[in-house]
Amino acid sequence: MNRSYRLIVLAAIVIISVFFINAENSVNNTETEGQVSVDSSGNNEYTYKIKALKIPENLSFAGEKVELDKTDIKERIDRELLVNTYWQSNALLWFKRTHKYFPVIEPILKEKGVPDDFKYLSVIESDLRNVTSPAGAKGMWQMLADAGRENGLEINDNVDERYHLEKATRAACDYLIDAKERLGSWTLAAAAYHAGNYGIEKRLTEQMVDNYYDVLAGENTERYIPRIVAAKEILTHPEKYGFVFDKDDLYEIGPTYTVTVDTAITNIASFAIQFKTNYKDLKIYNPWLRENKLNNKSRKLYEIEIPK
Repeated sequence: MNRSYRLIVLAAIVIISVFFINAENSVNNTETEGQVSVDSSGNNEYTYKIKALKIPENLSFAGEKVELDKTDIKERIDRELLVNTYWQSNALLWFKRTHKYFPVIEPILKEKGVPDDFKYLSVIESDLRNVTSPAGAKGMWQMLADAGRENGLEINDNVDERYHLEKATRAACDYLIDAKERLGSWTLAAAAYHAGNYGIEKRLTEQMVDNYYDVLAGENTERYIPRIVAAKEILTHPEKYGFVFDKDDLYEIGPTYTVTVDTAITNIASFAIQFKTNYKDLKIYNPWLRENKLNNKSRKLYEIEIPK
């Protein structure tokens, strides 16, 4: 009797084990479907494919054709498309941030008469973050202090309007308009935003050329326009480059209202509390305020955004 009982138990264990093994194999086969190929010997092998990208034939920047007939230009564009497509996390953050900040930038470009494509310059300059470069350029438009002041921004330890997106965008537009007048094309104006008007002018004169695509300008400047063009291409055609997202995945600027002040603010934390917000949130919406006070000795009129 005991021996028969043991045989029955053993048989049950075997049946249950076979069931779970088959179930696990079924799950594994389902998970790897579309990723398993068979080689010439009949063996299964796991494959992961990274595809080369086809470069669009009619790329342009600010209405000016990208000269893809030049081998070096085509290779530079290819490099930037590959780098920024396969750096998926960073590119996906581009989509999220452009949804937040392009509605601020685009109408200012239109108002100033600067081509809409220049919004992509701000993307490759800063990834649309208020960062500081090793050279000291700041804000989303990455302006140096001298260039900022020359184009109307207040820059000191207390207030730095390079962090004020609307004002910095207008200052960047003024710089680009001047560069276009000096150099003759929007593409060269964009290059000058990176290398300076004098730097581009000097190289054009020395090399006896008048076109960005003909000038030898140093690696970073030579990458600059292709990076902008690549950003434009990827951000304009997300699904083409494999980026899938819903609208609610994207970032937005929260609602605010504006308070004007023409006096000093001795304590911004206290000022924030008066408007039922706090220091951190007020600084998020007004990053140009650099200290816990606003000196305002000249009784200038400032607009401060208060989060609702």
